[in-house]
Amino acid sequence: MQVVKNSYYLDQADRQYTRPTGGSFDRGDIYFSAKDGNLVSAATVKQGYIIALNPKLTTSASTTYSQLASLFTEAGLELEQTDFFAKAAKTNDPYEVIASRVGQTLVDKIVGLKLKNISAVKERWRYYPAGTRAAHAIGLMGYQGDDYTGRYGLESSYDSLLSRNNDESFANFFVEIFRGLNLSSATSSVAIEGDIVTTIEPTVQNYLEKVLIKTNDLYQAEMIGGIIMAPATGEIIALGALPNFNPGEKQTDLSALANPLVENVYEMGSIVKALTMAAGLDAGAVTASTTYNDTGCLTLNKKEICNYDGKARGVVSMQEVLNQSLNLGVTFVETKMGKTAFKRYFLAFGLGAKTGIDLANEATGLLGTLNNNQDIEFATASFGQGISVSPLEITRALASLANGGKLIRPHLVKEKIYKTGLRSKVETEVQAQVLKPTTSQEITRMLVSVVDNKLANGKAKMEHMSIAAKTGTAQMVDPTTKKYYPDRYLHSFFGYFPASRPQYLIFLFIKYPKNVQYASETLTDPFMDLTKFLLNYYSVPPDR
Repeated sequence: MQVVKNSYYLDQADRQYTRPTGGSFDRGDIYFSAKDGNLVSAATVKQGYIIALNPKLTTSASTTYSQLASLFTEAGLELEQTDFFAKAAKTNDPYEVIASRVGQTLVDKIVGLKLKNISAVKERWRYYPAGTRAAHAIGLMGYQGDDYTGRYGLESSYDSLLSRNNDESFANFFVEIFRGLNLSSATSSVAIEGDIVTTIEPTVQNYLEKVLIKTNDLYQAEMIGGIIMAPATGEIIALGALPNFNPGEKQTDLSALANPLVENVYEMGSIVKALTMAAGLDAGAVTASTTYNDTGCLTLNKKEICNYDGKARGVVSMQEVLNQSLNLGVTFVETKMGKTAFKRYFLAFGLGAKTGIDLANEATGLLGTLNNNQDIEFATASFGQGISVSPLEITRALASLANGGKLIRPHLVKEKIYKTGLRSKVETEVQAQVLKPTTSQEITRMLVSVVDNKLANGKAKMEHMSIAAKTGTAQMVDPTTKKYYPDRYLHSFFGYFPASRPQYLIFLFIKYPKNVQYASETLTDPFMDLTKFLLNYYSVPPDR
């Protein structure tokens, strides 16, 4: 015990000597995982000192302050004068904290003054060396009653593993070994303490956040966010949103703490058309060359729905439905499938259900309109209006188009490292086979055609890399009137590549960007910026 937990008991002894009521804070580490396999600290425990004043032993507060303040100034810090003298005036109090989280160099100089009325006490606290990077994924610590515990993100969902309140079980682990008992039963009592290694690649995460900031600065949006995921495994390589926060600082905007990519739901608009088309292909209701007569508008249940521009296209194919993002085209697909089959596929895509991601407070999508059995509700759902899902929920569904039709559980932790030395890797979890592999290939081919021929008028096409993608523009609902705003939109964009063997899927969304209507205007450049970065960073070979 003296060897394995040496530093812990030294801290406990030090606390008992200087502050009998103090406790020694400890907690497991959270790591990013770089592409070369190295671990990068995302959350750890940092050690410093509390500087305390004993007013009972203070004969000249001004002299003490002058001596300390000069050392603080040399260290680039400030010892607040008014606060110091207010505490020094409490002459019946033997202990007043005048500074905290002080580094070793400054403490050594303070101790060198040999002031009898000043003491230095070790303290430890949660430290986030990455600052705001991946804050919505990592989360933060906070008080819940009297308990200082994980409150958001991975800090919350893995709190029982990261917490260090199980000393008795750790001691029992060694006792059982020395008594010759079964090791497996012994390890089970301590396996609840450890560190976690995330799937987040720090350089990719940093680049995603830079792109989000740049895009948000252009459009002054209400919110913006993005997810980069490996569609074959469900590993989330980067996840970010604005407004953001620094988990190591005092929080002034509590609304920024919730993860909008996981905890909120939105009407996603036309990216849902890719799912509708895939379902129609898989059910055998349509093929890429199937045609219909597009009249521009259609009345169902006494309500009119139209293409985004209200214009008729005449006889067009299913490929053109995706190329031109035609509302009436996917309504045709839904009608050919029938309501029962359409609803079955959407539920199979995981819409209206939690993904099972290892984060707390995950929202569940709202597909209640599909229970009404009205033609208009199914029609609007086919192009992503009238139903609401979380960004993570739609990302998981869209990943099935890229990975051969599999519904994969997304996750942020790739490995758990227990205090016993044991390690547990998080394996890929296939939740369902939603589409035939051939359907996955066909919808991918169609989405590649969208990029090559229509996205940015064909300017987004990459000569040696095939990219499958689709934009989405959804009208936003006024919470007061429950009607759609005439001028407020939520833009979304998803794409994956290389299309022949997808390794990366990017999802982006921006809520209420100013002075712009379509997602193709706001999110095409950010998507292509991220795509080119990933291709270069991971040295992805061309596929055509």
